[in-house]
Amino acid sequence: MKMLINVPERVVADALRGMADAHPELVVDAENRVIVRRDAPVAGKVGLVSGGGSGHEPLHGGFVGPGMLDAACPGEVFTSPVPDQMVRAAAAVDSGAGVLFIVKNYTGDVLNFDMATELAADEGIEVARVLVQDDVAVTDSLHTAGRRGTGGTLFVEKMAGAAAEEGAPLARVAEIAQRVADSSRSFGVALAAPTTPAKGSPTFDLPPGELELGIGIHGEPGRERRRIMTSGEFADYALDVLLDDLRPDAPLLLLVNGMGGTPLLELYGLNAEVRRVLRERRIAVARTLVGNYVTSLDMAGASVTLCQVDEELLRLWDAPVSTPGLRWGR
Repeated sequence: MKMLINVPERVVADALRGMADAHPELVVDAENRVIVRRDAPVAGKVGLVSGGGSGHEPLHGGFVGPGMLDAACPGEVFTSPVPDQMVRAAAAVDSGAGVLFIVKNYTGDVLNFDMATELAADEGIEVARVLVQDDVAVTDSLHTAGRRGTGGTLFVEKMAGAAAEEGAPLARVAEIAQRVADSSRSFGVALAAPTTPAKGSPTFDLPPGELELGIGIHGEPGRERRRIMTSGEFADYALDVLLDDLRPDAPLLLLVNGMGGTPLLELYGLNAEVRRVLRERRIAVARTLVGNYVTSLDMAGASVTLCQVDEELLRLWDAPVSTPGLRWGR
């Protein structure tokens, strides 16, 4: 194992200390594992809280800031945060307008956010919850009942965050978040497995010359293992799966996402192939985002996420955002 770390047990704590030093616009509580925008709570504004295991950066802590999340709760690597973190985050961002929990569909995340919702209610905080389950690769997995939450989480956090920034009430912000979640589909591929600091070796065996189709963001196995494919072949395969499930009748947002160990050179090449397929299918793309946004440590691979949008959702996507991981319009 070659990693720029001190000891595996302190990887998350050390990263949070470094994040605090790099981003003074955030309040980073490394001890209690909560990241909050410095101006929170914002008067009259719905607070947005998300979180999950570390190792997916910039998701979620890198998306805290104006126009997106108000707080994030990082767990240990690939491990759900605990309810106490979520309640602490909700209390830090609640201005009296309520809090929306954005939850990826993983069993630990779902159970802990559900418990946090009850605990927050006991403290007088109104909480709504939206579940993201956009991965079309498998119906159930090692960590989920139903589809996994992956790249679509970025779309939900961005557009719901814009609605909250505009002053929309909790029910409206939750409705928009749910609409985005329902309109998003993702599919990923791994060329090499991720290596967790605690294990010190790849999370699964992937022989030379093979790839895994339909992987999750924790290195979960996918739907099929094949000999290596070209970017064009993968684009054809992934878009067949995505479009068969989504069946879009409106323009799309497109995210070509790196899993952490894939260079932009390859991601832009994959984007060209994805756009080729969409042009061949006569499907319009309203906006495109390419880069490492929802990662899996050092996994080599990529995912493609599509989100069908109307004029309102596109306006919310284009609205200003200022976070460490996503920034435009300010």
